[in-house]
Amino acid sequence: MIIAKTTEEIELMRESALVVSKTLGMLASEVKPGVTTLYLDKLAEEFIREQDAIPGFLGLYDFPNTLCMSPNAQVVHGIPNNTPLVEGDIISIDCGAIKNDFYGDHAYTFPVGEVTPEVTKLLTVTKESLYVGIRELKVGNRVGDVGHAIQQYTESFGYGVVRELVGHGLGRKMHEDPEMPNYGRRGRGKKFIEGMVVAIEPMINMGTKNIKQLRDGWTILTRDGKPSAHFEHDVAIVNGKPELLSTFQYIYDALGIESDEEAEFRQ
Repeated sequence: MIIAKTTEEIELMRESALVVSKTLGMLASEVKPGVTTLYLDKLAEEFIREQDAIPGFLGLYDFPNTLCMSPNAQVVHGIPNNTPLVEGDIISIDCGAIKNDFYGDHAYTFPVGEVTPEVTKLLTVTKESLYVGIRELKVGNRVGDVGHAIQQYTESFGYGVVRELVGHGLGRKMHEDPEMPNYGRRGRGKKFIEGMVVAIEPMINMGTKNIKQLRDGWTILTRDGKPSAHFEHDVAIVNGKPELLSTFQYIYDALGIESDEEAEFRQ
């Protein structure tokens, strides 16, 4: 069952989402060759707690850390460790936080130093597909409309769309209805309603859509070993239209990037 949020609850969820947005922004300038993901994880936990919030992933389903850190061929759910990042890596940082009893949850895939043009294109297309999907999140549309839009866009570049992992509703629980696949057929699935909040998160592979899991029970990798990208926003339906609760602007400010990509989703 989809749980619609009140106007007041959506504003509380915006605060939760912005905790995560600010955390990713703080980490942006720390992502560089020689840094370990465990170090970044420690920074994130401290920063989240300083904002009077609680790390949302730490202990969730027994996950051992604050961040899911997934480099290169890792799709999602990578566990932070002491292996240093190197020039040319990419790293998906997925972060969650609880504030006001609500979850915030979003992700960004960072290049580590200079990356190849092929990898840059994967990151660009995956992030673009996030907004392609968000445009379909409006009253009267259905889950399949979002998934279809993301799938059509990314597959037109020859990329693989992960099937086994999906976005989700968000609220007092990390995972609520509805599930939000990044593939699908138009007009299928649950209908969107005013006040719903979801996390939309394309997970797009340079090669095959097929994945595998490490023996740690968490880490998901592409089956062919090619890179994967992952971007995620928290989005509410307000006045029938999608409104971003999270933002990448803190990341862009830290990295000196100018972007107006989020403007159409601000009411």
